[in-house]
Amino acid sequence: MSDIVNDFNAYRSKMNDAILQDNNKIIKRIFNLDTNAFTEGALDKKTKELLGLVASTVLRCDDCVKYHLESSHKAGLNKEEVVEALSIATLVGGTIVIPHLRKAYEYWDALEINSKIKS
Repeated sequence: MSDIVNDFNAYRSKMNDAILQDNNKIIKRIFNLDTNAFTEGALDKKTKELLGLVASTVLRCDDCVKYHLESSHKAGLNKEEVVEALSIATLVGGTIVIPHLRKAYEYWDALEINSKIKS
């Protein structure tokens, strides 16, 4: 598996565990709300992941972008669909989003490589 994917997932898991271990009710509820917001509903999971990806890109949250890229990949979205969503994010966010777009492309490529290795 790609180091950037492994490193991100290991760090995210480790820190989420540390955060949730403090047993703060508000933080736990926010985590739960986030999980439930992306479950299937009136909108399918793929659409919700693309919405999360666009919002995360516009807000320039690289960790959020990685999370939604990986979730999009797992949901079965292809590169063309993801790039189209990223193009909307770049249009809305402006040129300041371009460095985050570069990182998004790099991470998507790493996800693609990992899926080929597992196959």
